[in-house]
Amino acid sequence: MSDVNFSLLKTMCAIHAPSGNEVAMKDFLLNYIEKEKGNWQHKPVIYAGDDFQDCMVLVFGKPRTAIFAHIDSIGFTVRYDKQLVKIGGPRTDAGFNLVDEKGNEATLSSTKESLAYKSKHTFDRGIELTFKPSWRETKEYVQCCYMDNRLGVYNALKVAETLKDGAIVFSCWEEHGGGSVSYIQKFLQEKYAIKQALISDITWITEGVTHGKGVAISMRDSLIPRRSYINKIIAIAQKHKIPFQLEVEGSGGSDAKELQMAAYPWDWCFVGAPEGNVHSPDEKVHKADIESMIALYKVLMQDL
Repeated sequence: MSDVNFSLLKTMCAIHAPSGNEVAMKDFLLNYIEKEKGNWQHKPVIYAGDDFQDCMVLVFGKPRTAIFAHIDSIGFTVRYDKQLVKIGGPRTDAGFNLVDEKGNEATLSSTKESLAYKSKHTFDRGIELTFKPSWRETKEYVQCCYMDNRLGVYNALKVAETLKDGAIVFSCWEEHGGGSVSYIQKFLQEKYAIKQALISDITWITEGVTHGKGVAISMRDSLIPRRSYINKIIAIAQKHKIPFQLEVEGSGGSDAKELQMAAYPWDWCFVGAPEGNVHSPDEKVHKADIESMIALYKVLMQDL
């Protein structure tokens, strides 16, 4: 992957889009897709606007499977007297560099009792602060804040370049409890009769999932997907000789939570590259795992 241009991923990692304020990411994606879709092998129908809030759905051909990639990030909301409230589950190490959507900078001040910021700038209550992006790239790794989940979005956009039949969902609020997936699932079920999903998101490095061994196929996290569907995905990865790792966890979740809890009978599987330094400014992913993630998604959307 050393010859791949990651400029798109770098740009997206720097976009301010914490849960609840994803509009900048939505606008970027709409502009990018409008510019690039002429180069794609097949043209999608684009669903966006008031009925979808800040989410977006691309539908190609006759879709059987939907990819879900959330566009929001973790961060902090300014409270009172320089206090901060977490958005999602960010790491809270004192000294982390933060920015607002205008680029005003602050430093995280963290104690057991409270979260606060230090800055020459006074932020109005309700302003969101996110990690200040610092892109680092080597021959083997890319590293920055918000690989989770700008890399999942990047994967979906690379799949879109050649996708013939399928749907791609760019969802909101995933890092802070969800709320958008249920109405999008309802739309896709009723309009296109889709009943299965892939979760294009980023998982974590553990004692059983390591850098450079391939994309992770999650057999379970806090929820348990249907085993027959997971077996299909594993068989497709094996058939195409794409490197992968099997993940088994007892905690964590994703957009799949809303899919499983909704009224419609959908199958789902979390398939994503693993990262180190989760939910910090230093999220790190091996390029070979990105390569296998994109390759596996392309064949899954053909074969499932």
